[in-house]
Amino acid sequence: LTQSGEEFVKALKQEMQTSLQRLNDSLSTNPKVEILPRKGGWIRVAPLVKQKEPRNLRYLKNQIKQRWWMTSLLDILKEVDFRVGFTNDFKSLTGQQRLPQAELQKRLLLCLYGLGTNAGLTSVSMGDHGISYDNLKYVYRRFISKEAIRQAINQVINATLEIKQVNIWGETATWCASDSKQFGAWNQNLRAQWHKRYRQAGVMVYWHVTKQSLCIYSQLKAPSSSEVASMIEGVIRHCTAMQVERNYVDTHGQSEVAFAFCHLLGFQLMPRFKNLHEQKLCLPDADMADRYPNLALILQEAIDWELIRKQYDEMVKHATALRLGTVDSEAILKRFTKNNQSHPTYKALSELGRAIKTIFLCNYLMNEAVRREIQEGLNVVENWNSANGFIYYGRHGEVSSNDVDAQEIAILSMHLLQACLVYVNTLMVQEVLAEPKWYNRMTEEDWRGLTPLFYLHINPYGRFDLDMD
Repeated sequence: LTQSGEEFVKALKQEMQTSLQRLNDSLSTNPKVEILPRKGGWIRVAPLVKQKEPRNLRYLKNQIKQRWWMTSLLDILKEVDFRVGFTNDFKSLTGQQRLPQAELQKRLLLCLYGLGTNAGLTSVSMGDHGISYDNLKYVYRRFISKEAIRQAINQVINATLEIKQVNIWGETATWCASDSKQFGAWNQNLRAQWHKRYRQAGVMVYWHVTKQSLCIYSQLKAPSSSEVASMIEGVIRHCTAMQVERNYVDTHGQSEVAFAFCHLLGFQLMPRFKNLHEQKLCLPDADMADRYPNLALILQEAIDWELIRKQYDEMVKHATALRLGTVDSEAILKRFTKNNQSHPTYKALSELGRAIKTIFLCNYLMNEAVRREIQEGLNVVENWNSANGFIYYGRHGEVSSNDVDAQEIAILSMHLLQACLVYVNTLMVQEVLAEPKWYNRMTEEDWRGLTPLFYLHINPYGRFDLDMD
């Protein structure tokens, strides 16, 4: 960011004028976007045309199913640990370790599997691996922590990014999509709440998923917590080798203040608006309304640039506090709400957010490719959510603990299992596509729809055998 508030405002104002002018000039020749006089200005955008179905992905997945039929999810976890070595980061919370590393590795894998599938340690201990429930409970209490699992997840994600072949998966993505999913949970704790949309008590898990269904960050939240805060937290705290430049969200993950903070933090917020017809555009200056006659119905009052200029240093200070972790994102966003309209920095953030949102909406309405890009990104999160029920199958997928730390450990263990599944599936797909007959068979639609997050060939149930040889 520039150190001068004057330069910041000048550049932003010029970009806003250019975006509004381009949208105004292109509207008459854009048959898919209309501005209607209904209810004082109504934006109508034609639905996206359905893309062609990939023809060969079903055959590719069937080929993988034939080669690696009924692969054990526990074996997948073990295989990734052999290749990545993430269990080496699980250290004793007391600072002392008497167990041999090979024995500890085996017990850790069984514990993580029992927690990540929600089958529980009791069920996992019933295999013929010679490890009792008490042994697993000891390792769970002594070695497993939220920080260790997060470190393991980051190792697996970075390893997946390293093994991906560019000719198959394309360049490493610089975007991620964010969305939440509710899990049923016991309600005698401070985090579980009743949710009117899901009609049950539970907790909310907020995912950040990138290209080809690789989840770079997860957060366990109360259903009433701010999705905007979770979105910002995930982008700046994910700790993987990936650089996020764009973040796709739905309507609940955006606000004017969110647009402002995302701009100051160096990434672009790109929401899909459920209420797009109600959105308005702001003027750069009050005397410029006549320059945009095609947008007259949806134009609002002008931006207060002087307020942004005066509060520029304060806004940067708050954004820096977010980036450095000096303060929690939810704490700042609770402070900057409509209940605190008299706060000058809130007013400036709101004005900045209105300007950034106007620039985004101009680009969104002009370019169908942008609308499709956001839709595809959010579909990736839905694909990730669809696999949650397959992996976290135990006890009807309910988080069965009132201990807040235990809840988070269970969700992080599930995240680790899904990351391992993506890692192994990436290797399987690359092995099949290394054969010219399969590689040459792929069409443009097949490459577009290719993802390593599928599980037709996986067996998460049955006996829990672990052969370390």
